[in-house]
Amino acid sequence: MLAQPVASATVLFVGRAVLGAAESFIITGGVAWGLALAGGQNSGKVIAWIGMAMFAALALGAPIGSALYEAGGFAAIALATMVLPLATLLATLPMRGVKVAGSAARQSWTSVAQAILLPGVGAALSSLGYGAILSFAALLFAERGWHPVWLPFTAYAASLIAARLCFGHLPDRLGGARVAATFVVVEAAGLLSIWLAPGPLVAAIGAGLTGLGYSLVYPGLGTEAVAHLPASSRGFAMGLYTVFLDVALGFGSPGLGLIAASAGLRFVFLAAAAAALPALAIALLLRRRSARARM
Repeated sequence: MLAQPVASATVLFVGRAVLGAAESFIITGGVAWGLALAGGQNSGKVIAWIGMAMFAALALGAPIGSALYEAGGFAAIALATMVLPLATLLATLPMRGVKVAGSAARQSWTSVAQAILLPGVGAALSSLGYGAILSFAALLFAERGWHPVWLPFTAYAASLIAARLCFGHLPDRLGGARVAATFVVVEAAGLLSIWLAPGPLVAAIGAGLTGLGYSLVYPGLGTEAVAHLPASSRGFAMGLYTVFLDVALGFGSPGLGLIAASAGLRFVFLAAAAAALPALAIALLLRRRSARARM
């Protein structure tokens, strides 16, 4: 396959496309399952904790993948990535599904789309910071000669996981929009710190602040997305809500790449911080809307 670059790239593209489609159903199914088990009053905690598990896997996957590559090359990584989903399948097969009450109250596609539109746009804008860390933080460290290059993502993931463990209940207790508005400011401050960082320590702290901020922006806005929907529509709503994250990463990351090519890598983080400002405006608008609905 190495002598056939077109065929190799085609196989890689098709494989990534199938993987992306499958993962979207896995994440949506997991969130919908959690919402059915825990109830709408715990929607923020469900979204936060399932996302936390995903980031824990990402944080652990990088060093484990590096060890596998050193031991057996790409073949070892390929084998591990095939075996792990099969192990997940064997673990979930004996589990019983949850019947969602109130199926007759399921809302139309347009009603659900309208409910998640503003929270989804806010989530997409705030997710650009995640895309910047994921795609460009290691490149920035390598360009500056800072080591280790994995430090910013590890700081980001560790901060996000810790915050969701400790504060994952806040969107349900204080309101998703209120929490999102507060934490998106923290995320923007972290991204600005990376942009201005004179050395690896400040950049790593900025990455940690970015993870702390984003940790509750996404579940906070997700809580708003499902707050006024019946239980039978929440799984569909979370599927649509997740699309906004995928769009942000799928189209926003190449856009950030253009900024990196034209202005330099550090300006990627300034652009991501600027994108958080309209996300803040959306969170404040949703907070005002929720306050009016309670009156």
